[in-house]
Amino acid sequence: MKPSFPEAQLIDTPQGKVPKLYSCAECRNGAGLDFSFSMAFQPIIDWNQKSIYSHEALVRGTEGESAYSILSKVNQTNRYQFDQSCRIKAIQLASQIQIPALLNINFLPNAVYQPETCIRTTLEASREYKFPLNRLVFELTEGEEVQDHNHIINIFKAYQKYGFLTAIDDFGSGYSGLNLLAKFQPDIIKLDMELIRNIHLNPVARKLTNAIAGVCREIGILVIAEGVETLEELSVLVDMGIHLYQGYLFSKPAFESAGEVLFPSLPS
Repeated sequence: MKPSFPEAQLIDTPQGKVPKLYSCAECRNGAGLDFSFSMAFQPIIDWNQKSIYSHEALVRGTEGESAYSILSKVNQTNRYQFDQSCRIKAIQLASQIQIPALLNINFLPNAVYQPETCIRTTLEASREYKFPLNRLVFELTEGEEVQDHNHIINIFKAYQKYGFLTAIDDFGSGYSGLNLLAKFQPDIIKLDMELIRNIHLNPVARKLTNAIAGVCREIGILVIAEGVETLEELSVLVDMGIHLYQGYLFSKPAFESAGEVLFPSLPS
């Protein structure tokens, strides 16, 4: 079952009805949307190398307002255009502030009608802003239900064909989980922060996280632990062999900026 689009957003083509496409410049200027937005960036760090592995682009209001203030305006009518505009805005700002590593961009699976068509604006933005395609990571958020796993797999395969890395965000919290992972292996999974929270006090969470990390190592998937806030959590995760992290312990999201990163010392 493919995601549906309102008739107002579809145009007739020889291949049938597809969403109306806007140019990169039109997307950047908010074509098809009745609201404006910007981005904050949060680093993902490599603990072993003490370096920045990536930055995740996080939607914000134009004055730094919360993600909810923007996401609450997204609906079936503007979902596709919002998804496309987010890609353009993330790439534009990442280029302007000279993000030095990979760039993680969240995508809405129900907004992607035909992967090849949706990729067009990404390619155009990459060219315009001179941001290399092989530094883009597209994250599927598990917070949005998709009943057709084949649709997700087709999206991921199309992205990988163009050299994008792929990731499942909030792994362990949503609708897909292990069923999707058994059918398709992304480059990265990000463990949900609820699994990480106070993991040093939760033996069941430790065993589950350790098992997931072990399976991912065996099948060649990188693991990012997100939402890390304390040294106690970090210490447990380091002992599991996880080396990629995202969380307030290292850096908070920085509005239209790459932000600053701290590498705390673990107690000996």
